[in-house]
Amino acid sequence: MTDANSNPQNQQQAFVSWFRDSSPYIHAHRNRTFVISFGGEAVLDAGFAHHVHDFALLNSLGVRLVLVHGIRPQIDARLRKLNSTPQFHNNLRITDALALQCVKEAAGLVRVETEALLSMGLANSPMAGARISVVSGNYVQALPIGVIEGIDYGYTGKVRRIDSQAIHKHLEQNNVVLISPIGYSPSGEVFNLSAETVATEVAIALKAEKLILLTEKSCVHPDGQTLQQLTTTEAGLWLQQNPAIDELVRGPLQAAIYGCQAGIERVHLVNRHQDGALLLELFSRDGSGTLISASPYESVRQAGLNDIAGILELITPLERQGKLIKRSPEKLEMDIGDYTIIERDGLIIACTALHSVTDAPDAGLIACLAVHPDYQKAARASHLLEHVLQQAQQHGMSKLFVLSTQTAYWFLERGFAPIAVKHLPEALKSAYNLARNAKILYKCI
Repeated sequence: MTDANSNPQNQQQAFVSWFRDSSPYIHAHRNRTFVISFGGEAVLDAGFAHHVHDFALLNSLGVRLVLVHGIRPQIDARLRKLNSTPQFHNNLRITDALALQCVKEAAGLVRVETEALLSMGLANSPMAGARISVVSGNYVQALPIGVIEGIDYGYTGKVRRIDSQAIHKHLEQNNVVLISPIGYSPSGEVFNLSAETVATEVAIALKAEKLILLTEKSCVHPDGQTLQQLTTTEAGLWLQQNPAIDELVRGPLQAAIYGCQAGIERVHLVNRHQDGALLLELFSRDGSGTLISASPYESVRQAGLNDIAGILELITPLERQGKLIKRSPEKLEMDIGDYTIIERDGLIIACTALHSVTDAPDAGLIACLAVHPDYQKAARASHLLEHVLQQAQQHGMSKLFVLSTQTAYWFLERGFAPIAVKHLPEALKSAYNLARNAKILYKCI
């Protein structure tokens, strides 16, 4: 038996479909500022070069890129070589003078190794010819966190200020900015910082469009399914309901919530162990990780004139199949105020319309209920119907009609009843197409 996916024609069509789907994101991300954080564990991984390859690809596509690396395992390894046990309290390192020396060594080594990978353009890869300029500097001013609950954290610090002007200047010159998790005081002291915290504060200071945290673990439901999207409110509630959650998940989620509350539009948590997860997250409709935002990125709203093209793209295949009657752009423009859409990350994935009936002020016609084939498993049609029922009540409608050729049973399951043509209001009766022979359904609200 031949695998259909091995068919060259199928492969070509899959590529064309992928490229078309990704092109809006390529356009949207150009000249935008992304801050990406990755831990020291990622640097030690044999597959780290793949991440660097993806960073280089983003840069080549016009993304203004700031990278913040971690160094925790590198510090621990140096301390153990010196027969010193790493000290932590509440998941924060206690940085004494010896640990600080290890911090400096680890930061320098990881920074140089990352710069080297980016600078060589990744030989034997599609980015082999790419010239990427990488800059680093003392962009983070810090102060010690001091003594908390009797614990002196030594040279462990917190961010005081980010030199956003200097970083912006380098980004405008198409440089990739690489930042280590260390900060400096005006008096010249050095402090050990959390990479996630530095990345979050940098993103806030730069007013970055995205903060991306490459994590060690995914945010998942108890059933193992990835949490695709959470608002900051939902994320906070989820943390409260799961007090025993692994710190490798809790930390990034807390950073994401803080970042969104401080003005970052979107924070992405992406499992670094999945090859290509960063590209899937940024250039595919549903991503690969968890998106945190202050407000939902899938929303129900009234349609406007700018939505006509998106609605037509959604309903045209259904018109060809005979599931919907054909509507011209001119007709849509005339009736656009009657339409409600579900928009997901700029794409219209569902729509419906509630039309008034000219000779029956208390009646309405539900029409053009459509959901994109990729999004038909999450009750979006039911959500739209509930929304339309509420609209109808607000407009003083007590009777709703539906004409359907292939989805009548779906409406019957939701309380609609079949009626004959003769029971339609006169305006609907005169417009009824006998050749189409649509089922007529009715509901009192």
